[in-house]
Amino acid sequence: MIFTYTDKGVCAAKGFRAAGIHCGVRKNKTKKDLCLIVSDVKCSAAALYTSNLVKGAPITVTKQNLSDGKAQAIIVNSGNANTCNSDGIEVARQMCALVEKYTGIPASDVVVASTGVIGQKLSIEPIRNGMQTLVDGLGYNNSDDANEAIMTTDLKKKSVAVTFTLDGKECHIGGIAKGSGMIHPNLATMLVFITTDAAISSEMLEKALREDVKDTFNMTSIDGDTSTNDTLCVLANGLAGNREIIVEGEDFEIFKQALRAITEKMCRMIAADGEGATRMMEVRVSGAADEDSARKIAKSIACSSLVKTAVFGADANWGRVLCALGYSGAQVDVGAVGVDFISEKGEIAVCRDGSGVEFSEEKAKEILLEDSIIINVTLKDGSASAKAFGCDLTYDYVKINGDYRT
Repeated sequence: MIFTYTDKGVCAAKGFRAAGIHCGVRKNKTKKDLCLIVSDVKCSAAALYTSNLVKGAPITVTKQNLSDGKAQAIIVNSGNANTCNSDGIEVARQMCALVEKYTGIPASDVVVASTGVIGQKLSIEPIRNGMQTLVDGLGYNNSDDANEAIMTTDLKKKSVAVTFTLDGKECHIGGIAKGSGMIHPNLATMLVFITTDAAISSEMLEKALREDVKDTFNMTSIDGDTSTNDTLCVLANGLAGNREIIVEGEDFEIFKQALRAITEKMCRMIAADGEGATRMMEVRVSGAADEDSARKIAKSIACSSLVKTAVFGADANWGRVLCALGYSGAQVDVGAVGVDFISEKGEIAVCRDGSGVEFSEEKAKEILLEDSIIINVTLKDGSASAKAFGCDLTYDYVKINGDYRT
């Protein structure tokens, strides 16, 4: 399937408007901190959340609001996670009520999310005071403003969209994301909001989402910390006019491919923008006995602090790769493992049949000094494969998180 990429993010799909402003949740007035995304009509909706037992109050409210599989708006603040607060659920509900007051969209059809510092009370006042400005700023080309408003330690916006065809109709799917630290399977400090004008039932939307995250967001790690506020939400308003997808079949497969086209790209963006990161790392595993084993191995390598620090130092320390493979929990014929390092500078074999091979350290360092590198692991146990996405671990990661609250 060939997709045409666009740069309109959550506004690529017909009928979606977005806005982002600084309302005062964050002290830095140059940082936007309040985002709103609305559809012209009610949407099918599906969402997935953090696996952390400690969950942000907005997740509780969003789960309640999405119990009927419908939504029409998303409101998000950055700068405060609204987590572990005695009044957190009340504040999250008030945010939904403000959307109803200023847009007419029922509060029960609103997805609410927050990101930022945990354990500090979130005042509703700056949000209330900024709502009119926020709603006045809604536009069909304002995805970038919304994207900026959900960022915390992110240095780069994460936005992607594609055009595809269903039932002879041109459809669009696009999204924005934030995620830089506290990123670890399953899900992470990620807020990801995806919109599409394809017609698809909420049941099939959730099915597509659950299948997709197994190989995308659940395979992305920055630092081993699973956040309290992860929310991945998809809204589908059906304005493309295709025949609604209500069962599996060719149209459903095309939709899943379009979804994967944007989610995998988002994962790469998140990994590349890890806190303090200098290199994006993609781990590719092939020849595994089954998909579960392939995923375990890829994640284990991508999450290894020793692998990540070796990548930071551009050190071809392939033994650390095998070490992480060995404790992954997957059954592997270690005597048949191969490892290669790959980048735009070329590729180099460093291990064959579980043992080191002679290679040029200078060439390896040249390859590993690139911004994006691939650790390619080949097995001889079967035909399954998987990818995991991560980044190096640097001094700056410690600096950023050592004084995060201040």
